[in-house]
Amino acid sequence: MKFALTAAAAILAASSAMAQTATPAAPATTTTPAAPAATTTPAAPMATAAPAPGATTGEMSGGMMMGTSATVALKYVTISEADIMASRLEDLDVYNNQNEDIGEIEDLVIKDGKTISGVVVSVGGFLGIGDRYVLLDPSSIVLADQNGTLRAMVNTNKEELTNAPTFSYENRD
Repeated sequence: MKFALTAAAAILAASSAMAQTATPAAPATTTTPAAPAATTTPAAPMATAAPAPGATTGEMSGGMMMGTSATVALKYVTISEADIMASRLEDLDVYNNQNEDIGEIEDLVIKDGKTISGVVVSVGGFLGIGDRYVLLDPSSIVLADQNGTLRAMVNTNKEELTNAPTFSYENRD
C-alpha cells in the first residue's frame, strides 16, 4: 500500500516516542521487593514524575525512566498504520527538494524518555569519511513512501547544512 507521510512531527514528535493508546495492564498479583536502599542508588527519572490523569499514586505518565529497578505496572500499546519503527529510520538517506542525497539519519534524541526531540543526521562526508553531525528538529523532516521505499526529505541545500551547527556525541553515550 502506498502512502505519504507528510509531516514528521505527527509521527516523530508523538507522545511516548510514537507509542499509541495504552492498554490497561492487569493488576499485579505479586510484587517483587525493591533492593535495600543501602545497596542501590536510584537515578533521576527521565520522565516527569507527575501521575497521569486518573492514575493511582505510584504510577507514572508515559516515558521511559532511569533507575535501578522497574516499579511501574507493565502496560501494552497498539500501533496504527501511520506509525513508523525507529529501526526503519536508522541509516535512512536524507534528500532535499532537488533530489540530492545530502545526508543520512544516524540517531534519534528522546527527550524525557518519551518524545523524539531531535534527529541526528550525518552530512558532508564521502563513504563515511569526513562526516559531521547536525541535529535537526523532527518537524523539519518529511517522510514519504515512494514505491515501497521510505525516504526522508528536508527543505535545505548542501551549503546550509555545511554552515549548520555541529552536533557532538561527546558526553552523550
